[in-house]
Amino acid sequence: MAQDETLQKVPPGERVLLLPHCLRPSQTCPGRPSKEGFQCPEDCRERCAIRRLREEALSLGYKGVCIAPGGALALKFIKKHEPEAVVAIACHKELAEGAEAVSELDGPVPQVATLPLLEDGCVDTEVDLDAALALLRQGT
Repeated sequence: MAQDETLQKVPPGERVLLLPHCLRPSQTCPGRPSKEGFQCPEDCRERCAIRRLREEALSLGYKGVCIAPGGALALKFIKKHEPEAVVAIACHKELAEGAEAVSELDGPVPQVATLPLLEDGCVDTEVDLDAALALLRQGT
């Protein structure tokens, strides 16, 4: 199923967004790691892709947003929230491994729509923000 078709059929309230913590600006980010993923402070003023995408997903009514350091935490988040669809932004390697892990979940398997990073690496990566926002808004 094409990504736009995947999300067209799933209301935002049945979706989650997975973001890699490497999108954060490493030198200035006020967020902190936690057992549930990287936590952005409510009063964050950082102008970063994570903040913009997180705010957009939540304003659209997404079930949740996880800013994960890797696939294990992202998979745990999916199991906890049981979404019908997952929007995942990450490097090619993490997206491939994550899609495989999701397909092997017990119970209902969510649809997965992905967008690879423009620049891989583990620090200060980049995403096409316009494409990411468009993906989040599919079907809304």
